[in-house]
Amino acid sequence: MDSIDKLLAEIKAEYTAPKTQPQQPQLTTSKPFITAVSKSDALIDNLLSEVKADFVEQDAAEELKKQQELEQEKIRQAQLKAQKLELLNKEAKEWLSKLDAFSPEGLWFERFAEAYPSKLEAAVEYLQSNR
Repeated sequence: MDSIDKLLAEIKAEYTAPKTQPQQPQLTTSKPFITAVSKSDALIDNLLSEVKADFVEQDAAEELKKQQELEQEKIRQAQLKAQKLELLNKEAKEWLSKLDAFSPEGLWFERFAEAYPSKLEAAVEYLQSNR
């Protein structure tokens, strides 16, 4: 925002800075001239305020868009994770159905599964670690 403020200040200074003109005899300034200058200053100030407000509004809109994109990405990642977990659960169920409980691997798995709430969770962990 500082760069916008600087740019606006430079533009304002450019329009309000006295212009260098060839030497002319100085005339007495009248009140209508001062009023005209102050009106133009007010118009410039209003214009600059509008430009600044437009930039602020545009920045806010871009920030909102970024937040929405991040939220959509989080949702997509969560869906992807759920799909992977579902697939892994299916593989684990299939692996458990084929496991011979009296084979060395089956006996080992029985001991391994004791640390888990269910054999399915143990099978999922086992299959993930073997990938």
